[in-house]
Amino acid sequence: MLGIAGGSGAGKSTVVREVVRALGPETASVIRHDAYYSDLRDLPLDERARANFDHPDSLETELLIRHLQTLLAGTPVDVPTYDFTIHVRASHRRRVHPTPLVILDGILVLADPGLRALMDLRVFVHADAEARLSRRLERDTADRGRTPESVIEQFELTVRPMHDRYVEPSREHADMTILEGGHNREAVERLVERLVGLMGSREQ
Repeated sequence: MLGIAGGSGAGKSTVVREVVRALGPETASVIRHDAYYSDLRDLPLDERARANFDHPDSLETELLIRHLQTLLAGTPVDVPTYDFTIHVRASHRRRVHPTPLVILDGILVLADPGLRALMDLRVFVHADAEARLSRRLERDTADRGRTPESVIEQFELTVRPMHDRYVEPSREHADMTILEGGHNREAVERLVERLVGLMGSREQ
């Protein structure tokens, strides 16, 4: 199991995509921590939007740990699907089948000791705050129906403080740091080589 952490907008998804492209979807499956956000349907929509989605308590990590343990034991799991536009879990789930490599992606995956204990390799993806905000603006306005003003406000109120409090300190648990995300081709290639070596040693 590979854990990939780093700040929101640091380039984690690009690293994940490049690893899966290099190894193939039959070899590498992906689970994202943010699929496990708590369902906020009992709150009014304006209150949901003000929730602190960058705090560890916003995620149902215990369920994620159970699902990972099940998947690593060789049994498929049904991963929640989260609707980021209205902050609730959708009715449908995504079935993930066991593969030689499981990739766990999320800003806080290295901050949780229960998740770290399941990982064979831990990676932290780093980018400076300006680059992370720029990427988050592009993503949230295009994919999540957000206004630029709301994205910037959330970044300053919760994203940046929680990054400083939880995400950046979790870097100390990483076996490898990748600067500038998936655009760092050399680092991604080194990561793929390490993964191939780890999987090869497990097969012997």
